[in-house]
Amino acid sequence: MKKIQIAIDGPASSGKSTVAKIIARNLGLIYLDTGAMYRVATLVALQEKTEDASKIIQFIENHPISFANGKNGQEVLVGLDNVTEVIRTNEVTNAVSKISAMMEIREFMVAEQQRIAQKDGIIMDGRDIGTVVLPQANLKIFLVASVDERAERRYKENLSKGIPTDLDRLKVEIAERDRKDSTRVVSPLKQADDAILLDSTGKTIKEIVQFIEEKAKKLM
Repeated sequence: MKKIQIAIDGPASSGKSTVAKIIARNLGLIYLDTGAMYRVATLVALQEKTEDASKIIQFIENHPISFANGKNGQEVLVGLDNVTEVIRTNEVTNAVSKISAMMEIREFMVAEQQRIAQKDGIIMDGRDIGTVVLPQANLKIFLVASVDERAERRYKENLSKGIPTDLDRLKVEIAERDRKDSTRVVSPLKQADDAILLDSTGKTIKEIVQFIEEKAKKLM
């Protein structure tokens, strides 16, 4: 089977990570959660009370990010610490756009992601995978959905994890994050010229997965 690189980009809560994980399992690909890596950088910034990119990078170099398969799915580790849940809190979510926009942070993360991508067939999701991280990807998908639907998804996800959440506030936060991600100077959220636009509003995860897998199998 041919090694394949799949890039799935799109705004927050459009279903990128959920879809990518299922496709990775179904097609035997490595799933690299790029969003989680930037959330880790944000968590470090909050915990260390610093916005100095060099200090954030140094901390991560001393406590490398890694991924492991756990009982409830993929786990994210920083050194030996499991941060799977804490990087999904509202505090991290609301600060991640600022930290991930730092050029030094992005350059560091992109280099790490590209290094991992050279090893095997891979699927990545994020904001700039098809435009910056894997511009040579065999298949690029730009996955979108309405703000209302994305807010509903994140609201239900947070409640299932016991995270108190206000739906109306969540809609405002998601719209604001869209604005920040799309207008940032470094690697803004943007559809690659050769990416397939896929609107997931009203579609099930199964339908989205099936669409992307049909495209991918033609390339494998």
